[in-house]
Amino acid sequence: MVLKATENKRRIYYLGVGQRNLERFYNVCVQQYPEVSRLKIDWEVLFEFLKTRADVVIIDEVQNLIQEDINILNIFQSVTDLILKGSTLKLILVGSSVSVMTSKILSYKSPLYGRKTDSLELRAVPFFELSRFFPDSDIEERVEIYGFADGIPYYLVQIDKKFWQWLQDEMRRERFLRDEVDFLMRYEFKDVGTYKLILEAIAYGKTKLKEIKDFIGVKRTDISPYLRNLAEVKMIKRVLPVTENIKSRRGQYYLSDNFLKFWFRYIYPNLSSIEEGIFDVDIIRDDYNSYLGHVFEEVCRQFLVKNVENFFSFTKIGKWWYKDKEIDIVAFNRSTKEILFAECKWKDEVNSKKVLADLEEKSEYVNFFKKSRRSHFVVFAKSFSKRSRNCLCYDLKDLERMVN
Repeated sequence: MVLKATENKRRIYYLGVGQRNLERFYNVCVQQYPEVSRLKIDWEVLFEFLKTRADVVIIDEVQNLIQEDINILNIFQSVTDLILKGSTLKLILVGSSVSVMTSKILSYKSPLYGRKTDSLELRAVPFFELSRFFPDSDIEERVEIYGFADGIPYYLVQIDKKFWQWLQDEMRRERFLRDEVDFLMRYEFKDVGTYKLILEAIAYGKTKLKEIKDFIGVKRTDISPYLRNLAEVKMIKRVLPVTENIKSRRGQYYLSDNFLKFWFRYIYPNLSSIEEGIFDVDIIRDDYNSYLGHVFEEVCRQFLVKNVENFFSFTKIGKWWYKDKEIDIVAFNRSTKEILFAECKWKDEVNSKKVLADLEEKSEYVNFFKKSRRSHFVVFAKSFSKRSRNCLCYDLKDLERMVN
């Protein structure tokens, strides 16, 4: 994105690596400005030269520079305060390590604190934008892709053919799938063992603190610091029932994106057979409809938000649960006392009358202006055998027609 935004600018782009970054950056400058070869190999000297010649300097994977030499932050502080002051040259620091970007660059303890012009956190592409990546696919295949890649562009652009064929080929090539999560975690943590066990537990549906501890086999150890660290780097998120306030103790833990869910459910347990080249992708395909249930819930949530004008103005939307009762999506407006209850069934030939009856029964447990509220009911499915007149029903064809 940064390269696209600066493609018409005079720019220096440098991708940080493990060692000798100053020398490598110097060589990049020489390639673009041969006269640099007469200069001293020094960060400040190079920026002094560039400030009247380049429009932008981009340092990508900046965490690698920091890992090699923590003093680089003090050098960039000096460059910003003394050399670039009054200059039109922009210095853009890009990193894939969330913990480094937040704690070393953006935090108040950083030498660069207070010096940023702006900061931007890249977010996942919404589901209904996936048609731009896969214009020849239907919505069902895009849900399957979303269950693997979420909306993360790096993973989306890897898929260059029909999803299941691509996945089978990818297993044989053993490119990034096998090592990707280890690669990501080494960016964030020194000892990844316990963190991986926690992520695996959550991937298998262990969403409560006690369930996670039981899964990883610890009794007295406090895993709260691990959970906080995982949340800080946005690998997990703590989710509350939508009607609860932030101080509620009823929170549960979920993996933050579908790629992590997919990896820990299907790749991690099968690493040996993948490495031997004997893994059959049909093992995933046979289980995938079960896995896509929660993925489809997120697709439906995004549909409701995107089409909010067809319902009412939501002030809050999310999951709801209480004891053994659970509703996939609840959205409400406290001012108007309107509330929407939705169930999402990743199944064909759904009888919405039966789903609605169950949904109406569970809705009575939701303590939200029960005596004066106006309730709306929605059922989502791959397809329907019967559509109730007492609720709104949307199948995959409806979703595709109403959004695209």
